[in-house]
Amino acid sequence: MKILLLSDIHGNYPALEAVSRASAHHGCEQIVNCGDITVYAPFPNETIDWLRNRDVFSIRGNTDDKVLKLLKGKNFRKPSKPEKRVMYTSTAALLSPVNREYLLGLKKKRLLSIDGISYGLFHGSPADHEEFLFADTPEKRFRELAAGTSCKVVITGHSHSPYHSYVNGVHFINPGSVGRMFDGRPEASFAVLEQLHGTISVTFHRCPYDVEAVVKALQRYQLPSVYGEMFRTASKRN
Repeated sequence: MKILLLSDIHGNYPALEAVSRASAHHGCEQIVNCGDITVYAPFPNETIDWLRNRDVFSIRGNTDDKVLKLLKGKNFRKPSKPEKRVMYTSTAALLSPVNREYLLGLKKKRLLSIDGISYGLFHGSPADHEEFLFADTPEKRFRELAAGTSCKVVITGHSHSPYHSYVNGVHFINPGSVGRMFDGRPEASFAVLEQLHGTISVTFHRCPYDVEAVVKALQRYQLPSVYGEMFRTASKRN
C-alpha cells in the first residue's frame, strides 16, 4: 500500500497539477490531505475539484476556517491588513456552490484505518489545530503527543516543513506544502508513504511548477502583487 501525502495546497492548482504528474509513477492507492486547501493562490475551485474527483481523505486547515466563516455569513478579526483579508474574501467569492458545500463538510481531524494501521489526519497536531511541529521540535513534545493519541501514524501540515519523526511507537509525518513552501525554493512538496507488512517508510519529494501561471492569475483578479513575489521567492508573507 502506497499513500500520497499532501498538505497546505493554498489554492495553488498549478503546483497541485505538478504534484499529480510527479507522483503518478509511484502507484499510490490512497491520497490524504491535511488542510489549508484554499487562500493565497486564486484556484480554489480547480483545487477542490481535484480533491473531490479523487475521493481524497481530507481535512480543513486554519485558512479554510476563515473562508468557512465568510461562507456562513460571519466575519473574522485577524488578519486585519486589507491586503491579506482580500485573499480570503476573494476565495469565498470564487467558490462554486458544490465546492462551498465540500468545504463546509470538512472536519478539523480525521481518523482512518488502512490495512489494520490507525492513521490520524490533523492540520497542526493531535492536540492543537494550529500547533507548529517541525523536524527540530523537541522530542519531549512528540512524546507528549504520542501519549495522547491512539494513532500509529499522525500526519500533519501547517508548518510547511517536511519531516518524519518516530517517537514512542508513533510516526509523526509532515509532507510539506504543495502550494506555498517557505524555504526559498519555489517547488511543490509532497511525500509518499509505503505501508508494507506493518512497517512504515516515507520518501519526500519536490517538483517544479508553473509559478508564473499563479502570478498571472493574481494579476487577472487584481489581487495584491506582494503575493506574486511570495510565490516567486518561496518566502513567508505575514
